[in-house]
Amino acid sequence: MEQRAVMVQQPIDGNVIEACQQGDRDAFQLLFETYKDKVFSIAVYSVGGDRALADDVTQQIFLKLFTAIRDFRGDSQFTTWLYRLVVNACIDERRRRKRWLPWGEIVAMKHTGDRKPQEKQFARVEVAEAVREAIAELKPKFRLPILLKYIEGLSYEEIASVMNCSKGTVASRLNRGHSQLAKRLAHLNNASTWND
Repeated sequence: MEQRAVMVQQPIDGNVIEACQQGDRDAFQLLFETYKDKVFSIAVYSVGGDRALADDVTQQIFLKLFTAIRDFRGDSQFTTWLYRLVVNACIDERRRRKRWLPWGEIVAMKHTGDRKPQEKQFARVEVAEAVREAIAELKPKFRLPILLKYIEGLSYEEIASVMNCSKGTVASRLNRGHSQLAKRLAHLNNASTWND
């Protein structure tokens, strides 16, 4: 099974962005190849693990990016600008669907190569599902910072830029998100399924 959530090896430089803005299809192909996995990763978590829907959202984002890249002025890093585009597209998808879909099989796919006993494997997947469901139940203003921080590894400053808010707001939302997750997952405190 293809693993798509892989970090970009090297960032795109200003020359590639400029070439994209001029309509250079080869440069845009390079941009697509560099960031498609990152965009898909955010999309798959944002739409509840539905890989087909995340593929659709990813395609929509790159179609929009093909024309929207002309609007990129370099006021922020390109990745920050791209994340903002991705987050907005995911929010729009949520509005269209009126609800978030169940979180799918993300963790189960990650563990398919494990050689652990079936019972332990099942327990790990059960815990992962509980975590996904708890995150899915968070309001988007708490869910998105958690996804950007822990799934995408962004700093508070980068999250603030993506979400168009202050670092203090990011910290507050992360804190509230953590508190809500802790309450929803309190029943897992004694679970030792994550230990090898």
